[in-house]
Amino acid sequence: MTAHPVSPNTVLANALTSAEDVLAPRIHAAKPDRITFGVGTQINGAPHIGTSLVQALTFAAAARTRDRYGLPVAVAFGALDNAPYELTTDPATGHRYQRAYAQALGEREVTAQVDHLYRPLFEALSKATGVPYHVETYSEQQRGEDYRRTWLRLLPRIDACRWWLAPSTGVPHVRMPCPEPGCGWAEKYAERTSVVTEGNGCAQVHAHCLHHGSYSGMIGPGHGAYLDLATLYRNLVKELALSTDAGNLHVMVKGGDWVFGSILVDGALQAAGLAQGGLPTRLFCPQVVTDTGAKLSKSLIREGRASLPDGAEPWMLDTRLWSGSLAEYAERLLALAEVLFSDPRHFFRSYSAAELGRMMTTAGSRTAA
Repeated sequence: MTAHPVSPNTVLANALTSAEDVLAPRIHAAKPDRITFGVGTQINGAPHIGTSLVQALTFAAAARTRDRYGLPVAVAFGALDNAPYELTTDPATGHRYQRAYAQALGEREVTAQVDHLYRPLFEALSKATGVPYHVETYSEQQRGEDYRRTWLRLLPRIDACRWWLAPSTGVPHVRMPCPEPGCGWAEKYAERTSVVTEGNGCAQVHAHCLHHGSYSGMIGPGHGAYLDLATLYRNLVKELALSTDAGNLHVMVKGGDWVFGSILVDGALQAAGLAQGGLPTRLFCPQVVTDTGAKLSKSLIREGRASLPDGAEPWMLDTRLWSGSLAEYAERLLALAEVLFSDPRHFFRSYSAAELGRMMTTAGSRTAA
């Protein structure tokens, strides 16, 4: 058997010679001095194969783009430590509350978890491709001046964006975790959270804690309370902020499940006044699915709501269980990336966990003699 799959043609694949050709219109229009490939992951335990695949494809895409255009490239890894660590329901109101990894573990423990679970693979991928990288947690991102200034400038336009960001309710979720020591709980759907713009370029956020009642906090350009935004809202602010980075073209690398969500983010970006030519450059990677066609979900399997699909291996849910060395794992991923990048038909599609496991086995090592 060959490592190469048998892939059907698609409209997009038929229009391309190479998968990275989807980046060409923006590169030629922007004429950037450098390109940064951004990839984000929720910090909610050990990575699974889908996470590792997107990360490996990010480094591979960066290397291919560097070699093709002669531009310096880098990878930016967004460690989303605002992922829910625990959830509960207020019995009095029925409102859902969450405490994120950032608040439950603290910044030092989050950094240690990133260093333990993610950085070794990034080091191996970076060494193999010659592409540098850096890591930024969401906690670091949200307290950055550019991110906060962008959010504050967006507030007067939020009414035009709100149905894109929250099509079911029209209320984009802003969460400000309770600042009481040892707490950090926030209403998941922000039912009792309101934002009031202040005259000095700041905003006052009013919220309600499960344990401590009402509280408020000020958010300014370079200071203030913790600012947590729901997923679509967070991406809107991040991509607006990056659009002003002159000379640096930012490519958002995402799993295929993000295709539909990005339609809403693009609608919000245009509603906020960003011109069509300024919309983010994105590369959607193959999705790992079960035999039912659903995305392979370690959460559903861990909760007993789905089973490990036929042909899948336990290491696919926890990549630490891979039988070989980390260096071999990185090489297998990059060899698989070469297969997927060898034809647009192979890249712009999904793969069952069993098929991906087969390809990981047969693709071989890039450094083999």
